[in-house]
Amino acid sequence: MGRKNTRQVFENVEVVDAGAKGKTIGKAPDGRVIFLTNTVPGDVVDVMTTKKRKAYFEGVATKFHTFSNKRTTPVCEHFGVCGGCKWQDMGYEHQLFYKQKEVENNLRRIGHLELPKTSTILGSKNQYFYRNKMEFSFSDSRWLTLEEINSGKEIDDKNALGFHIPGMWDKILDIKKCHLQEDPSNAIRLEIKDFAIKNNLSFFNPRNQWGMLRTVMIRTSSTGEIMVMIQFYEDDLKKRELLMNHLAASFPEITALLYVINQKQNDTIYDQEIICYSGRDHIFEEMEGLQFKINAKSFYQTNSDQAYELYKVTRDFAGLTGNELVYDLYTGTGTIAQFVAKKAKKVIGIEAVPEAIADAKANAKRNKIDNVDFFVGDMKNVFNPAFIKEHGRPDLIITDPPRDGMHAAVVQQILSIAPEKVVYVSCNSATQARDLEMMKEDYEILKVQPVDMFPQTHHVENVVLLEKRTK
Repeated sequence: MGRKNTRQVFENVEVVDAGAKGKTIGKAPDGRVIFLTNTVPGDVVDVMTTKKRKAYFEGVATKFHTFSNKRTTPVCEHFGVCGGCKWQDMGYEHQLFYKQKEVENNLRRIGHLELPKTSTILGSKNQYFYRNKMEFSFSDSRWLTLEEINSGKEIDDKNALGFHIPGMWDKILDIKKCHLQEDPSNAIRLEIKDFAIKNNLSFFNPRNQWGMLRTVMIRTSSTGEIMVMIQFYEDDLKKRELLMNHLAASFPEITALLYVINQKQNDTIYDQEIICYSGRDHIFEEMEGLQFKINAKSFYQTNSDQAYELYKVTRDFAGLTGNELVYDLYTGTGTIAQFVAKKAKKVIGIEAVPEAIADAKANAKRNKIDNVDFFVGDMKNVFNPAFIKEHGRPDLIITDPPRDGMHAAVVQQILSIAPEKVVYVSCNSATQARDLEMMKEDYEILKVQPVDMFPQTHHVENVVLLEKRTK
């Protein structure tokens, strides 16, 4: 017996707020929340539910009675199908309002924290073409739009080079123009696709694991350098060199032209050998005269301009005088550590990824910074009393963990060390709030500064300054 269809329709629902993960919020007649995916706060819509839970519904707007004055016209032809820029239909000033509201709500509701007046969110100067890294996937059976399906026409061009449809690991939307990375990103991607089709280079099929072309990554830097890395699945020397030679000749401005032969089940490259085909195997990013070497596996903030603003906030919150020992937890390639080093006595960076620490040491040497040391290991294991005894008790801790936040053992170690100040940089204010709740008895929050790194999306960074309470 088939499952009973539990979909419901609610009419004239006012969209009242924006919630987590970019969804908007309305209220059902019974008072339950409805999470929506295709509306803007201020819209009045009819809703068809797609999920029903005890405390909420999920749904989509099927009819618009009133359009919100917060709306704007999306610039991208792929908006609504591609899941990359879900807030393109909302004016940027309103995006900033809801990002700031989410940060404050998370800190208060999840962390139950007492907050000072939050500084106004730092918006991004560039609202489009701000990313320095993009990854695109090939497919031999691209996602068809509703218009194509309803047209009744036979579809001949099945190849795609673009983005995964949200929630569908094997469906790729072919991208004509992406507004996230500046040129020549679009030109390079389109040329690769066009040349591959003309020369019968097969596109990858992830479900059946066949095809030659798998992914392409394009990195650009503020210094004007460009990295292109192509992942191949099937290893065909003649066709591979045909494509790589064509790319090198067509785009002589490419600084690093790389490739990978990846025959695993997934696209991750961290356990793969990166081969430099032409140029060098890295590019350089620059910030306040500091140079950072970026290779194919390196982590670097994907909005270079806003990364600079974020690091300036971090350094300002640190309030260094030149006499402090600073620990930089989750240091990555040591960008924050080196950025604050000239105002500190010494900076110690800790990171779990060996390649990142190797990059950090090389960058510090290149930048002639001799008051930084970097150590590799799992944070909860390395960052222990023996480590503190050997390297000294820090006056300040800067922590910039991944989206999952800090391990509870790391939080407890910070509390036992009891530095005078902690600067917590976060890309997820929900896990930041959870961690800060564990620290609130010992530390007072003095400053909160949200920073928008990703316009047209719901993502937001946040920096919090903590000072040890006097007891």
